[in-house]
Amino acid sequence: MSEKLQKVLARAGKGSRRELEKAIANGDVSVNGKVAALGMRVEPSDAIRLNGILVNIEEANEQICRVIAYHKQEGELSTRNDPEGRATIFDRLPKIRNGRWIAIGRLDTNTSGLMLFTTDGELANRLTRSKMEIEREYAVRTFGEVTDKDIQHLRAGVQTDEGMANFSKIKLQPGEGINRWYHVILTNGRDRVVKKMWEAQEIQLSRLIRLRYGDIALEKSLPRGGWQDLELPQINYLRGLVGLEEELESFLNVREEHRNKTARIRRAVRKHAVIKNREESGRGKPAKNKKHRQKQKPRTRS
Repeated sequence: MSEKLQKVLARAGKGSRRELEKAIANGDVSVNGKVAALGMRVEPSDAIRLNGILVNIEEANEQICRVIAYHKQEGELSTRNDPEGRATIFDRLPKIRNGRWIAIGRLDTNTSGLMLFTTDGELANRLTRSKMEIEREYAVRTFGEVTDKDIQHLRAGVQTDEGMANFSKIKLQPGEGINRWYHVILTNGRDRVVKKMWEAQEIQLSRLIRLRYGDIALEKSLPRGGWQDLELPQINYLRGLVGLEEELESFLNVREEHRNKTARIRRAVRKHAVIKNREESGRGKPAKNKKHRQKQKPRTRS
């Protein structure tokens, strides 16, 4: 069954749909020795090369979908490469073979909190472009006075440069002072939309933290700059949102099975080495001889 070239490459973890469409347009992808064109379809038997390197489609199809949660810090760049050579989030992520990490959405430099990354480009593409109303929850600290009228406008909807947007929930957090914390929920994933909505009310934000994406929340135990793998139910929750088949295994399960298997092998090797050393040194026989000697009757002089 044929599929679009960029979809096949995305599922193989070679990049996001947008990145791969750009690579195809630049002539960096070939199919069966010929430069590929945007929109072309490929078969499983086709030889696909990206930047001259053969893409193992069968191996990619067997790879487990991996998703990690990352606690982004303020000041970190969400881009893969920075023209000024500054470090980016991708420099902090764990190394993987035969693939790359793809961000599910982005946060701007001054925003911190939860970011999700996956090895499955098709999952990232569907979640990023999905028209589904996936909730995103943020903690915002306002700079200056916020009136009841401002809150009403933000709930009803305000005009931004990309259209109307609103918060489905706004909850004031306990505290005192003119600079207050609010928790807000929206389903709009447009770039910098949270800041733009508050700025439309002439309210500046001094802090912005993403706390939740759908049912995936930022764990309090996850330190800033740290990452952790999602469990299988969480991965299948994300896949189910965009109509992808469930995974039967997770990276965590496979890794644990591998560790247990390796530990069993090491224990068996150590046990074998101990027994062999005893046999070679003769320490395996004395115990038996001693027991045998104890059963013998003491000699008597005649």
